[in-house]
Amino acid sequence: MPVFNITLKADAPAEELQKAKETAQEKGGVIQHEYSLIKGFTVAFPDDQVQTLESNEHIHVEQDGVVSTN
Repeated sequence: MPVFNITLKADAPAEELQKAKETAQEKGGVIQHEYSLIKGFTVAFPDDQVQTLESNEHIHVEQDGVVSTN
């Protein structure tokens, strides 16, 4: 399963992060890491279900990838 970074948008209520985690797990996702400095988490999530997360107006969804300084 691909891994996605999920972060709470600046103007979103804090409880929306918990709702996003619950939704991710209900749809077959596995939370891999919860951030402490930002409101967010990474989740291994079925690619064909990602629109479920993307439809939440309170969070930002980005597929995890390799970062390079080349």
